[in-house]
Amino acid sequence: MINDCLKDIDVIVLAGGKGTRVASVLKNRPKILAPLGKRLYIDLLINWLEHYGTKRIIFSLGFLSEQITSHLGSIKSKSTEFKIVVEDHPMGTAGTISNVRGQIITDPILVINGDSFVNADLCTFLNLHLSQDNKASIICTSVKDVSRYGSVKVSPDGKVISFNEKTNVSGQGYISSGVYLFNRSIIDDISNAGASLEKDYLSNQDSETIGAMVGDFEFLDIGT
Repeated sequence: MINDCLKDIDVIVLAGGKGTRVASVLKNRPKILAPLGKRLYIDLLINWLEHYGTKRIIFSLGFLSEQITSHLGSIKSKSTEFKIVVEDHPMGTAGTISNVRGQIITDPILVINGDSFVNADLCTFLNLHLSQDNKASIICTSVKDVSRYGSVKVSPDGKVISFNEKTNVSGQGYISSGVYLFNRSIIDDISNAGASLEKDYLSNQDSETIGAMVGDFEFLDIGT
């Protein structure tokens, strides 16, 4: 059953990375086109978003963009519009959002890293974002070893306290799943912050304005 909570929400998929960690496995193929079983990750991602009623997806591309553009052109979707923006050089996550802002028409906006997946309910996430009156919200999932990713410290009332870099200290904790909701009013601030979304923008914001939906969600990092 489709829940249409995202029918009025633009989705930005960040898929411009080079995939250095898995280059030997993918062999000149972008990460978002990685095969998972008999299907490509991009197809699974689109189907997942359409399950929540998504009507418009903006793909921000860079490395091997022509392969992704070609594949999107082969998809016969009756319900979803695809917009494609290609970077002329690597811009980082914040820079990428700045680069596509001319295509954004909704408020808020859902942003997803194109090289990871979290099995969380996007309607619940949207309700949390709106009910808490956050400027930005992030889905955080619990993992057994945060040293591989860096961690996110979250307050008991669901606000982000800090983003912490990767360290040699292992242990259970919360990490960013790479799924965000942003109010349109802060897109200019993100654009002017620097290259990294978390380091240059989110880490410098008042913790009361950034919400987190936390849980023990299934998480897949295409890069590993």
